Amino acid sequence: MIKHHPSNDILMQFSEGNLPASLSIAVAIHVEMCPVCKKEIAALEAKQADNVFAGFDADSEDSFDAGLLDAITADDAIDEIYEQAPITVDVKDKTYTLPRALTRIGHSNFMQLGKLARSRIDIDDGALRASLLHIDAGGEIPEHTHTGFELTLLLEGEFSDEEGSYVPGDFMMLDGRHNHTPKTAQGCLCFTVVSSALHFNKGISKLLNPIGNLIY
Repeated sequence: MIKHHPSNDILMQFSEGNLPASLSIAVAIHVEMCPVCKKEIAALEAKQADNVFAGFDADSEDSFDAGLLDAITADDAIDEIYEQAPITVDVKDKTYTLPRALTRIGHSNFMQLGKLARSRIDIDDGALRASLLHIDAGGEIPEHTHTGFELTLLLEGEFSDEEGSYVPGDFMMLDGRHNHTPKTAQGCLCFTVVSSALHFNKGISKLLNPIGNLIY
């Protein structure tokens, strides 16, 4: 069962269309996987629609132009709706089907470093970096904290850290208040968004900190 969800504020911003693209994609994926948040988004959008139309009186001069609405619905120039074929990615000896929200967004080839592999998502979103992150079975990311924030959405597989274990659909938002060492016994694929470099805390991994801004 999914235990970790976007905050109420993030869900509200998503329903209003006010999130950065990378975060909006992450929430869209989570909502697709989580019936609880899907229901919450539907309620938020319905409430916003009620608020928009509540200020219009059908008999007032401020009401919608019925002729304009008819023209919109009669427009034949609307793009044809079609089903998007599933997109898969291969990492090592595993094949994963990407969520629907990622099927029309490009990504780079996976770069492998030990048991970790990363593919950058093709989104120009300012300082935010979105990626697919794969950890092989038995792999881990050395203990680190965050100079900005790190969003991790587990797509497939499992991993755990000092706070507990996670299942597909879990949505974790961490910042400089958190230190953790993600590790997986069976392997996993995650969608991640970071706003700045990770800061590694122990051992040889601390050597990455001086170039952290170049590799995040």
